[in-house]
Amino acid sequence: MLQVISLLVENKPGALMRVTGVLTARGYNIESLTVARTLDPSRSRMTIVVDVDPALRSLVIKQMNRLVNVIQVSDVTDSRAVVREMVLIRVRAPLERRTAILKEAEIFGARVIDSSVEGFALEATGDPEKLDEFIGIMQSYGEFEVTRSGRVAMSLETTKLKLAPPVPTRSGTNQSQITNGVLNG
Repeated sequence: MLQVISLLVENKPGALMRVTGVLTARGYNIESLTVARTLDPSRSRMTIVVDVDPALRSLVIKQMNRLVNVIQVSDVTDSRAVVREMVLIRVRAPLERRTAILKEAEIFGARVIDSSVEGFALEATGDPEKLDEFIGIMQSYGEFEVTRSGRVAMSLETTKLKLAPPVPTRSGTNQSQITNGVLNG
């Protein structure tokens, strides 16, 4: 069963590799993966769609929560969430079929992003099932090419970001030492 996971991670080299490594090491197939920086340039948002046995879904979330650069992990598969995908389609069709293509594009809320003598380039955004249907219809009009973005998801649940307290570090040579509950300076 497909599981949709939303992660907030530190925007550092290796973060993506660690997250995908957890999945691939256990033999899970990643169906789609999108990553982009958030408003805070030190953080990125990932949306991963992965094929996982339903009994193991909570285990996957726990394993990702243990990773170094991961701040928060949410399973949005069965929760209230907005899940969208974008598709770019290029259709080459004879002149007599172009009006029908434009009508279908309008029905699905797609917009024309390029037009030429040969055909159209269309952009559509929506839930993946709707886009599958749109792609199926467009295939019948002529020579066809498609590119999909992968899913992005945002939870609609009212959860607050859970951050761990800062971990004390021992840096510098003049730092005080605590021995047996007594402060030694």
